[in-house]
Amino acid sequence: MAEVWVMGEMLVEIMREKEDVPLDALGLFRGPFPSGAPAIFIDTVARLGHQAGIIGGVGKDDFGKNLLDRLRKDGVDVSQVLESEDNSTGVAFVTYFSDGSRKFIFHMGNTPAVEAKAPAAEVLDGVKYFHIMGCSLMPSKSFAREILKTMKLAVSKGAKISFDPNIRKELLKDDSVSEVVAEVINHTNVFLPGVEELIGITGKDRIEDAVAACFENDKLEILALKNGSKGCTIYTREETLQMGVYSVEQKDPTGAGDSFDGAFIAGLLAGHPLRQAAQMAAAAGALNAAEFGPMEGKINQDTINAMIRSNT
Repeated sequence: MAEVWVMGEMLVEIMREKEDVPLDALGLFRGPFPSGAPAIFIDTVARLGHQAGIIGGVGKDDFGKNLLDRLRKDGVDVSQVLESEDNSTGVAFVTYFSDGSRKFIFHMGNTPAVEAKAPAAEVLDGVKYFHIMGCSLMPSKSFAREILKTMKLAVSKGAKISFDPNIRKELLKDDSVSEVVAEVINHTNVFLPGVEELIGITGKDRIEDAVAACFENDKLEILALKNGSKGCTIYTREETLQMGVYSVEQKDPTGAGDSFDGAFIAGLLAGHPLRQAAQMAAAAGALNAAEFGPMEGKINQDTINAMIRSNT
């Protein structure tokens, strides 16, 4: 039985080899790379030694095989992944720019990436954390409803809810998304936003006011505020911790935040103090960014421990 479950899109990424090549221009790509924010998250949890499972969907094709082979190799339970005979695996095309920005074209509509249903209740026996990515709530209203249904089932099993809003403007369809996000936030115990997401969701101008607004939710225990190259700040009702970043030669930022989330939850699950969980998260994010490909970082407990030791 998995201790951590995630439900969301599974896809492959096909990426520009070099920066500053628009997606409408002739040029070379690399891939496919196994991806999808939920898949990156849960793969990190599994590589750090915890029982982990994903609820999602792929096509019964080579791209789906690419994803499932990788997740199985790293120890992820994929028994709840739909393998569709009718539709192809979801794909994201990605390009990078020298100013640090990225642009995506997603092919997820009418793919198995947004077709999975809530599992049978017994699948979630023993669950301790159920993780949700905001990007998973946006492509399909019906898929968002299934995620909410699974969230409530996980809560009934005693799970804590962790939530990374991970908002992609390319996936926003209509204002109903904000209602779904609000319902998730109302159940959230561990909140993992970026600064812009925190400000946008709360409607506050100052970080301090936004954090205070989040803690009006009685269920919220931890807020891990990610701030890119400036590191992160971990808030609870009793303390505030600052955590910097580990310096690496960045090759690809995609997936770093998802690996951060996975390692942070793994640290909490292991019973580590908040600072140690934050160190693990920062190290995982750095290791992910140091390799080309969203799930290619050399992340395991040994590499994370080595990175933490080398920076203390």
